[in-house]
Amino acid sequence: MHRLVDVLRETEVDAIIIANSGFIDPTFYYVTGALSGGLFEGSYAVVTEDSVRILTSPLEEESAKKTGLEILLFSTKEEWKEVMARAVGDSKRIGLNYSALTVSTLKKIEEALGEREWVDVSEKLLERRMVKDEEEIKALREAARIASEVAEKIPDFVVKGMRETELAARIVYEMLRNGAQDEAFTTIVAFGENAAEAHYLPGPRKLKRGDFILCDFGARYMRYNSDITRTYVFGRASERQRRMYDVVLEAQRLALREIRAGVNGRDVDTKVREFIDSTEFRDKFIHSLGHGIGLSVHDHIGFTKNYDLIIKEGMTLTVEPGVYEPGFGGVRIEDDVVVRKDGVEVITRATKDLIEI
Repeated sequence: MHRLVDVLRETEVDAIIIANSGFIDPTFYYVTGALSGGLFEGSYAVVTEDSVRILTSPLEEESAKKTGLEILLFSTKEEWKEVMARAVGDSKRIGLNYSALTVSTLKKIEEALGEREWVDVSEKLLERRMVKDEEEIKALREAARIASEVAEKIPDFVVKGMRETELAARIVYEMLRNGAQDEAFTTIVAFGENAAEAHYLPGPRKLKRGDFILCDFGARYMRYNSDITRTYVFGRASERQRRMYDVVLEAQRLALREIRAGVNGRDVDTKVREFIDSTEFRDKFIHSLGHGIGLSVHDHIGFTKNYDLIIKEGMTLTVEPGVYEPGFGGVRIEDDVVVRKDGVEVITRATKDLIEI
Protein backbone atom coordinates (compact mmCIF):
# COMPACT_ATOMS: atom_id res chain seq x y z
CA MET A 1 0.00 0.00 0.00
CA HIS A 2 1.45 3.38 -0.99
CA ARG A 3 1.38 6.65 0.95
CA LEU A 4 -1.55 8.31 -0.85
CA VAL A 5 -4.17 5.57 -0.52
CA ASP A 6 -5.95 7.47 2.28
CA VAL A 7 -5.95 10.67 0.21
CA LEU A 8 -7.55 8.88 -2.73
CA ARG A 9 -10.27 7.44 -0.51
CA GLU A 10 -10.98 10.60 1.48
CA THR A 11 -11.26 12.78 -1.63
CA GLU A 12 -13.11 10.09 -3.59
CA VAL A 13 -10.92 10.46 -6.66
CA ASP A 14 -9.97 7.66 -9.05
CA ALA A 15 -6.42 8.90 -9.62
CA ILE A 16 -4.03 11.63 -8.54
CA ILE A 17 -1.56 13.27 -10.90
CA ILE A 18 1.52 14.82 -9.31
CA ALA A 19 3.24 17.14 -11.78
CA ASN A 20 6.92 17.84 -11.23
CA SER A 21 6.72 20.39 -14.01
CA GLY A 22 6.73 24.16 -13.78
CA PHE A 23 7.34 23.90 -10.05
CA ILE A 24 9.27 21.11 -8.35
CA ASP A 25 6.67 19.35 -6.21
CA PRO A 26 8.16 17.49 -3.20
CA THR A 27 5.06 15.29 -3.19
CA PHE A 28 6.48 13.63 -6.31
CA TYR A 29 9.46 12.37 -4.28
CA TYR A 30 7.22 11.56 -1.32
CA VAL A 31 4.99 9.17 -3.26
CA THR A 32 7.59 7.68 -5.64
CA GLY A 33 10.42 7.21 -3.15
CA ALA A 34 12.86 8.74 -5.66
CA LEU A 35 15.11 10.00 -2.88
CA SER A 36 18.68 9.23 -3.89
CA GLY A 37 19.04 10.66 -7.39
CA GLY A 38 17.50 12.26 -10.43
CA LEU A 39 16.02 15.73 -10.84
CA PHE A 40 12.81 14.50 -12.50
CA GLU A 41 12.03 17.94 -13.89
CA GLY A 42 9.12 17.63 -16.31
CA SER A 43 8.19 14.24 -14.84
CA TYR A 44 4.84 13.10 -13.44
CA ALA A 45 3.55 10.53 -10.99
CA VAL A 46 0.15 9.00 -11.63
CA VAL A 47 -1.30 7.40 -8.52
CA THR A 48 -4.27 5.04 -8.31
CA GLU A 49 -5.31 2.94 -5.35
CA ASP A 50 -3.25 -0.05 -6.48
CA SER A 51 -0.33 1.57 -8.31
CA VAL A 52 2.15 4.42 -8.63
CA ARG A 53 3.59 5.04 -12.10
CA ILE A 54 6.41 7.40 -13.05
CA LEU A 55 6.13 9.25 -16.36
CA THR A 56 9.53 10.59 -17.34
CA SER A 57 12.06 11.05 -20.12
CA PRO A 58 15.00 8.73 -20.89
CA LEU A 59 17.18 11.30 -19.09
CA GLU A 60 15.79 10.10 -15.77
CA GLU A 61 15.28 6.42 -16.63
CA GLU A 62 18.19 5.05 -14.59
CA SER A 63 17.24 7.10 -11.54
CA ALA A 64 13.59 6.05 -11.90
CA LYS A 65 14.56 2.37 -11.97
CA LYS A 66 15.86 2.67 -8.40
CA THR A 67 12.29 3.15 -7.16
CA GLY A 68 11.08 -0.25 -8.40
CA LEU A 69 7.96 1.40 -9.81
CA GLU A 70 6.51 1.07 -13.29
CA ILE A 71 8.10 3.62 -15.64
CA LEU A 72 6.43 5.09 -18.72
CA LEU A 73 8.93 6.89 -20.95
CA PHE A 74 8.31 9.73 -23.37
CA SER A 75 10.54 11.84 -25.59
CA THR A 76 8.05 14.05 -27.43
CA LYS A 77 4.87 15.92 -26.57
CA GLU A 78 2.79 13.38 -28.46
CA GLU A 79 4.43 10.48 -26.63
CA TRP A 80 3.77 12.28 -23.33
CA LYS A 81 0.07 12.55 -24.18
CA GLU A 82 -0.06 8.85 -25.02
CA VAL A 83 1.61 7.65 -21.80
CA MET A 84 -0.44 10.06 -19.68
CA ALA A 85 -3.68 8.77 -21.18
CA ARG A 86 -2.51 5.18 -20.67
CA ALA A 87 -1.55 5.80 -17.03
CA VAL A 88 -4.83 7.53 -16.14
CA GLY A 89 -7.00 5.09 -18.09
CA ASP A 90 -10.72 5.61 -17.68
CA SER A 91 -10.47 7.48 -14.36
CA LYS A 92 -13.20 10.12 -14.21
CA ARG A 93 -12.40 12.08 -11.03
CA ILE A 94 -8.76 13.11 -10.99
CA GLY A 95 -7.00 14.80 -8.10
CA LEU A 96 -4.39 17.50 -8.67
CA ASN A 97 -2.05 19.29 -6.29
CA TYR A 98 -3.20 22.79 -7.22
CA SER A 99 -0.80 24.41 -4.76
CA ALA A 100 2.19 23.23 -6.86
CA LEU A 101 0.64 23.47 -10.31
CA THR A 102 1.16 26.20 -12.90
CA VAL A 103 -1.67 27.28 -15.17
CA SER A 104 0.29 26.13 -18.22
CA THR A 105 0.82 22.64 -16.75
CA LEU A 106 -2.87 22.37 -15.85
CA LYS A 107 -3.87 23.29 -19.41
CA LYS A 108 -1.39 20.75 -20.75
CA ILE A 109 -2.96 17.98 -18.63
CA GLU A 110 -6.49 19.01 -19.59
CA GLU A 111 -5.55 18.98 -23.27
CA ALA A 112 -4.06 15.49 -23.00
CA LEU A 113 -6.94 13.93 -21.05
CA GLY A 114 -10.03 15.75 -22.29
CA GLU A 115 -13.24 15.85 -20.27
CA ARG A 116 -12.59 14.77 -16.69
CA GLU A 117 -13.63 16.01 -13.27
CA TRP A 118 -10.70 17.84 -11.68
CA VAL A 119 -10.43 17.87 -7.88
CA ASP A 120 -8.07 19.97 -5.77
CA VAL A 121 -6.48 17.53 -3.31
CA SER A 122 -3.67 19.85 -2.18
CA GLU A 123 -4.97 20.28 1.37
CA LYS A 124 -5.22 16.52 1.92
CA LEU A 125 -1.75 15.98 0.44
CA LEU A 126 -0.30 18.56 2.81
CA GLU A 127 -2.05 16.99 5.79
CA ARG A 128 -0.67 13.59 4.81
CA ARG A 129 2.88 14.89 4.49
CA MET A 130 2.74 16.79 7.78
CA VAL A 131 2.98 13.62 9.86
CA LYS A 132 6.19 11.72 9.16
CA ASP A 133 6.66 7.97 9.39
CA GLU A 134 9.74 6.49 11.02
CA GLU A 135 11.49 6.05 7.67
CA GLU A 136 11.18 9.78 7.05
CA ILE A 137 12.26 10.62 10.59
CA LYS A 138 15.36 8.47 10.13
CA ALA A 139 16.39 10.59 7.12
CA LEU A 140 15.61 13.80 9.01
CA ARG A 141 17.72 12.64 11.96
CA GLU A 142 20.66 12.06 9.63
CA ALA A 143 20.24 15.49 8.05
CA ALA A 144 20.13 16.96 11.55
CA ARG A 145 23.23 15.02 12.62
CA ILE A 146 25.23 16.34 9.68
CA ALA A 147 24.30 19.96 10.38
CA SER A 148 24.76 19.62 14.14
CA GLU A 149 28.28 18.26 13.82
CA VAL A 150 29.21 21.13 11.53
CA ALA A 151 27.71 23.64 13.97
CA GLU A 152 29.97 22.29 16.71
CA LYS A 153 33.02 22.97 14.50
CA ILE A 154 32.15 26.53 13.47
CA PRO A 155 34.25 28.17 16.24
CA ASP A 156 37.29 26.40 14.77
CA PHE A 157 36.67 27.94 11.33
CA VAL A 158 36.43 31.54 12.47
CA VAL A 159 39.31 33.93 11.76
CA LYS A 160 39.45 37.68 12.29
CA GLY A 161 38.96 39.55 9.01
CA MET A 162 37.28 36.67 7.17
CA ARG A 163 34.25 37.49 5.03
CA GLU A 164 30.76 36.20 5.68
CA THR A 165 30.91 34.39 2.34
CA GLU A 166 34.10 32.58 3.39
CA LEU A 167 32.49 31.15 6.51
CA ALA A 168 29.36 30.22 4.57
CA ALA A 169 31.47 28.36 1.99
CA ARG A 170 33.27 26.46 4.74
CA ILE A 171 29.98 25.44 6.36
CA VAL A 172 28.61 24.11 3.05
CA TYR A 173 31.87 22.27 2.32
CA GLU A 174 31.85 20.60 5.75
CA MET A 175 28.22 19.49 5.36
CA LEU A 176 28.97 17.85 2.01
CA ARG A 177 32.11 16.31 3.46
CA ASN A 178 30.01 14.98 6.33
CA GLY A 179 27.52 13.17 4.07
CA ALA A 180 24.99 15.76 2.86
CA GLN A 181 23.60 15.58 -0.68
CA ASP A 182 23.44 19.36 -0.74
CA GLU A 183 22.80 22.37 1.46
CA ALA A 184 19.11 22.55 2.33
CA PHE A 185 18.93 26.26 1.42
CA THR A 186 21.32 29.15 0.85
CA THR A 187 23.43 29.26 4.00
CA ILE A 188 23.06 32.42 6.09
CA VAL A 189 26.14 33.86 7.77
CA ALA A 190 25.69 37.33 9.26
CA PHE A 191 28.34 39.30 11.16
CA GLY A 192 27.66 42.12 13.58
CA GLU A 193 24.78 44.42 12.65
CA ASN A 194 23.86 42.15 9.72
CA ALA A 195 22.55 39.58 12.23
CA ALA A 196 19.53 41.86 12.70
CA GLU A 197 18.33 40.90 9.20
CA ALA A 198 16.48 37.62 9.66
CA HIS A 199 16.80 36.38 6.05
CA TYR A 200 20.18 37.87 5.31
CA LEU A 201 22.42 36.62 2.49
CA PRO A 202 26.18 36.50 3.22
CA GLY A 203 28.31 39.20 1.66
CA PRO A 204 31.77 40.78 1.86
CA ARG A 205 31.40 42.08 5.44
CA LYS A 206 34.59 41.24 7.37
CA LEU A 207 34.60 39.87 10.90
CA LYS A 208 35.61 42.19 13.72
CA ARG A 209 36.07 41.76 17.46
CA GLY A 210 32.79 42.12 19.31
CA ASP A 211 30.65 40.94 16.36
CA PHE A 212 27.75 38.60 16.58
CA ILE A 213 28.18 35.61 14.22
CA LEU A 214 24.77 34.24 13.25
CA CYS A 215 24.83 31.03 11.18
CA ASP A 216 21.59 29.55 9.84
CA PHE A 217 22.02 26.50 7.62
CA GLY A 218 20.86 22.97 6.95
CA ALA A 219 21.84 19.73 5.28
CA ARG A 220 19.85 17.77 2.72
CA TYR A 221 20.01 13.99 3.06
CA MET A 222 17.91 11.64 0.89
CA ARG A 223 15.99 14.81 -0.07
CA TYR A 224 15.03 15.49 3.58
CA ASN A 225 16.24 18.71 5.17
CA SER A 226 17.54 20.01 8.45
CA ASP A 227 17.56 23.64 9.59
CA ILE A 228 19.70 24.85 12.49
CA THR A 229 20.74 28.28 13.72
CA ARG A 230 23.47 29.07 16.20
CA THR A 231 24.69 32.51 17.23
CA TYR A 232 28.20 33.16 18.55
CA VAL A 233 30.18 36.22 19.63
CA PHE A 234 33.65 36.95 18.26
CA GLY A 235 35.55 38.01 21.36
CA ARG A 236 34.05 38.79 24.72
CA ALA A 237 30.27 39.31 24.70
CA SER A 238 29.00 42.64 25.92
CA GLU A 239 26.42 42.73 28.68
CA ARG A 240 23.68 43.51 26.14
CA GLN A 241 24.76 40.72 23.80
CA ARG A 242 24.74 38.25 26.67
CA ARG A 243 21.34 39.44 27.85
CA MET A 244 19.90 39.15 24.35
CA TYR A 245 21.27 35.63 24.04
CA ASP A 246 19.92 34.56 27.45
CA VAL A 247 16.41 35.82 26.61
CA VAL A 248 16.32 33.93 23.31
CA LEU A 249 17.64 30.74 24.89
CA GLU A 250 15.05 30.90 27.67
CA ALA A 251 12.35 31.56 25.05
CA GLN A 252 13.34 28.41 23.22
CA ARG A 253 13.39 26.38 26.43
CA LEU A 254 9.88 27.61 27.16
CA ALA A 255 8.72 26.54 23.69
CA LEU A 256 10.26 23.09 23.98
CA ARG A 257 8.46 22.56 27.30
CA GLU A 258 5.11 23.54 25.76
CA ILE A 259 5.17 21.49 22.55
CA ARG A 260 3.38 18.15 22.59
CA ALA A 261 0.71 16.33 20.62
CA GLY A 262 -2.69 17.98 20.92
CA VAL A 263 -1.59 21.57 21.62
CA ASN A 264 -2.28 24.43 19.23
CA GLY A 265 0.80 25.85 17.55
CA ARG A 266 -0.70 29.33 17.85
CA ASP A 267 -0.75 28.99 21.65
CA VAL A 268 2.93 28.02 21.81
CA ASP A 269 3.90 30.98 19.63
CA THR A 270 1.81 33.31 21.81
CA LYS A 271 3.42 32.15 25.07
CA VAL A 272 6.93 32.60 23.68
CA ARG A 273 6.05 36.01 22.23
CA GLU A 274 4.55 37.13 25.53
CA PHE A 275 7.72 36.09 27.35
CA ILE A 276 10.02 38.00 24.98
CA ASP A 277 7.70 41.03 25.10
CA SER A 278 7.94 41.02 28.90
CA THR A 279 11.64 41.82 28.60
CA GLU A 280 13.44 44.88 27.23
CA PHE A 281 13.21 43.25 23.78
CA ARG A 282 9.49 43.89 23.30
CA ASP A 283 8.44 43.69 19.62
CA LYS A 284 11.93 42.49 18.62
CA PHE A 285 10.72 38.94 17.80
CA ILE A 286 9.67 39.59 14.22
CA HIS A 287 8.88 36.17 12.71
CA SER A 288 6.98 33.03 13.63
CA LEU A 289 8.32 30.58 16.19
CA GLY A 290 8.86 27.82 13.65
CA HIS A 291 7.74 25.88 10.61
CA GLY A 292 7.32 22.33 9.43
CA ILE A 293 10.39 20.68 7.95
CA GLY A 294 10.75 17.67 5.70
CA LEU A 295 11.12 17.32 1.94
CA SER A 296 10.78 21.10 1.87
CA VAL A 297 12.63 23.37 4.27
CA HIS A 298 9.38 25.23 4.88
CA ASP A 299 7.27 22.09 4.68
CA HIS A 300 4.12 23.67 6.13
CA ILE A 301 2.99 26.36 8.56
CA GLY A 302 4.05 25.60 12.11
CA PHE A 303 3.97 27.86 15.15
CA THR A 304 2.50 31.25 14.30
CA LYS A 305 0.05 33.64 15.94
CA ASN A 306 -2.01 33.85 12.74
CA TYR A 307 -2.80 30.17 12.16
CA ASP A 308 -4.45 27.37 14.12
CA LEU A 309 -2.51 24.12 13.80
CA ILE A 310 -3.16 21.26 16.19
CA ILE A 311 0.22 19.64 16.69
CA LYS A 312 0.23 15.90 16.03
CA GLU A 313 2.56 13.12 17.04
CA GLY A 314 5.07 12.54 14.23
CA MET A 315 5.18 16.12 13.00
CA THR A 316 8.66 17.53 12.51
CA LEU A 317 9.14 21.25 13.07
CA THR A 318 11.71 23.93 13.75
CA VAL A 319 11.70 25.95 16.97
CA GLU A 320 13.50 29.24 16.37
CA PRO A 321 12.84 32.26 18.56
CA GLY A 322 14.93 35.33 17.81
CA VAL A 323 15.55 38.91 18.87
CA TYR A 324 16.72 41.54 16.38
CA GLU A 325 17.92 45.13 16.86
CA PRO A 326 18.73 47.06 13.68
CA GLY A 327 22.19 48.59 13.81
CA PHE A 328 23.23 46.30 16.66
CA GLY A 329 22.64 42.70 15.66
CA GLY A 330 20.47 39.75 16.49
CA VAL A 331 20.30 36.33 18.10
CA ARG A 332 18.42 33.31 16.79
CA ILE A 333 18.60 29.80 18.21
CA GLU A 334 16.95 27.12 16.08
CA ASP A 335 16.49 23.39 16.47
CA ASP A 336 14.54 20.68 14.68
CA VAL A 337 12.15 18.56 16.72
CA VAL A 338 9.99 15.47 16.30
CA VAL A 339 6.68 15.72 18.14
CA ARG A 340 6.04 12.84 20.46
CA LYS A 341 2.96 12.12 22.58
CA ASP A 342 4.25 13.81 25.73
CA GLY A 343 6.81 16.24 24.36
CA VAL A 344 9.48 16.58 21.71
CA GLU A 345 12.59 14.79 20.54
CA VAL A 346 15.21 17.40 19.66
CA ILE A 347 17.21 16.02 16.74
CA THR A 348 19.68 18.90 16.23
CA ARG A 349 22.19 18.34 19.00
CA ALA A 350 24.80 21.13 18.81
CA THR A 351 25.44 22.96 22.07
CA LYS A 352 23.36 26.05 22.84
CA ASP A 353 25.71 27.53 25.40
CA LEU A 354 26.87 31.03 24.42
CA ILE A 355 30.26 30.55 22.78
CA GLU A 356 32.70 33.42 22.77
CA ILE A 357 35.29 32.72 20.09
